[in-house]
Amino acid sequence: MAYDLVERRVFVADLEVGMYVSRLDCEWSDTPFPLQGLPIAAQADIDRLSRFCKYVFVDMHRRVTPARVVSAVAPRPVPNPRLVARHTYTDTVPFEEELPRAREAFDGMSRFAERLVDDIHGGRAIEPGAVEEAVRPMVASVLRSGDAFFWIESLRQRDSYTYRHAVACSTLAAAFGRHMGFAGEAIVSLAAGGLLMDVGKAQLPDELLGRGGPLSDEEWELTRQHVSEGMAILDHAGVSDPEVRDMVLTHHERFDGSGYPAGLAGTAIPLSGRMAAIIDTYHAMSTPRPYRLAVSRHLALRQLYAGRDREFQGELVEQFQACLGVYPTGSLVELNTGEVAIVMMQNQARRLQPRVAILTRKDKAALEEFLIIDLMNQSDSIRREILRTLPAGSHGIDPREYFVQ
Repeated sequence: MAYDLVERRVFVADLEVGMYVSRLDCEWSDTPFPLQGLPIAAQADIDRLSRFCKYVFVDMHRRVTPARVVSAVAPRPVPNPRLVARHTYTDTVPFEEELPRAREAFDGMSRFAERLVDDIHGGRAIEPGAVEEAVRPMVASVLRSGDAFFWIESLRQRDSYTYRHAVACSTLAAAFGRHMGFAGEAIVSLAAGGLLMDVGKAQLPDELLGRGGPLSDEEWELTRQHVSEGMAILDHAGVSDPEVRDMVLTHHERFDGSGYPAGLAGTAIPLSGRMAAIIDTYHAMSTPRPYRLAVSRHLALRQLYAGRDREFQGELVEQFQACLGVYPTGSLVELNTGEVAIVMMQNQARRLQPRVAILTRKDKAALEEFLIIDLMNQSDSIRREILRTLPAGSHGIDPREYFVQ
């Protein structure tokens, strides 16, 4: 039955579990909440709102069923002293100046990822020192500039999902660690963990990983064994870094206890493993696979948010969203003018107005030369803004044709 909306203004401190928030005292786009309307299903929802609002408007006709508090499922472990926010990072090198070093670091990581898989197939052990040596130039680049390496990575994707996933997850882990304010050596460990997270899949049959349809129960159980295979590879190589081991072991655990291999829940999952689960899922969703099309990076973030406090820890999902921005670097977008553009660089002060490169005219015909526009600082009479995000390859557009020489 339809009803007239009856709202009541409520200070956030006075909110109660079961209420439904219909409006904020600020713009929804200035918060990590992607949809207009927020059910208060747990105290954690009130805590998150308090970071952005003093008061809200509650729909008096709607009530919410309280959520199960997942974090109480398991005891809280002793905090990892290495993964504590101690630093505030800012870009120290301009985007354009960092690009050559980012390109060199990406190429080095890609070559190492390919060699790594070949070594495992050949029965050769991983060299832990070589892993760190491969990721350090990337970490240094990410610490100098938050966008340059992501820009290069978005343009230089390899055909193999295995290599692409390893490099992307390593980069995302470094950026996530930077955003969280961890020390440099801790970020190197996270980057190494991202690179090795799915190393056990190198031991699985190629035809299984490249399947174009659903897996049988037997095939699914075999696929899950890549976690134990990965740990065996680390043991054989003598990899002792706790963050690396935690990420390989727990990146398929889920905050509500529904994951594998151990069914850990809440904060019983190490922090690096909770971060790895978000990273792994985000990149898998936003990358084409043999059995499904990719979704846009923006939509992948929205889907992660939909799984907050169930599959993924809500606070970490919000931090990951803030790390990448509303429209992550490398996202293909359509502007209000009809033009198609690619996001090049974030504007931290205006998350909805990044720097973009316009690739087509309004009729979607490709431009001979791209046009760079900072949506936050526009001088043209035409005011451009992002209308929607697009999946990779939309309208037959391949940004590499413009930027990769």
